[in-house]
Amino acid sequence: MSDPLVPALPVTFRPQRTRIVLLTLGTVMFVVICTVALLLERLSPAERISFFFTAALFLGILTLLSRPKVVADDEGVTVVNLTRTRRLAWAEILRVNLRPGDAWVFLDLSDGTSLPALGIQPGIAKEQAIRDARALRALADARGTGPDAD
Repeated sequence: MSDPLVPALPVTFRPQRTRIVLLTLGTVMFVVICTVALLLERLSPAERISFFFTAALFLGILTLLSRPKVVADDEGVTVVNLTRTRRLAWAEILRVNLRPGDAWVFLDLSDGTSLPALGIQPGIAKEQAIRDARALRALADARGTGPDAD
């Protein structure tokens, strides 16, 4: 594999900046809400617990939103989205798509379906997402049976 677009395996693609922002924001919100709950003297124990529960809920949701990734290895690709994980063999991936305006990469699969891969999303790091999509496309073309895709 002399193609410079084809990265060495295993490789993990994830929206790192988005992940950092979400986890930092979640942690700060958790600390602030819990501190407010402790500083407000008129709160009953049940009200304090509701503050802590709300803070944990916010942190949990933001942690869930930071979960997506795409892991490529010799055998295939693992797509980790918000609540589901799917393992694909290279031969199952026919095309890797990131069109202008797409929120994330879509994988066209051999069974006729399309799988969103939220681990590559142009959100706040558009150039990185384009590089990652090209690298995944190059891997799929080199290892799978899919045609070249643009």
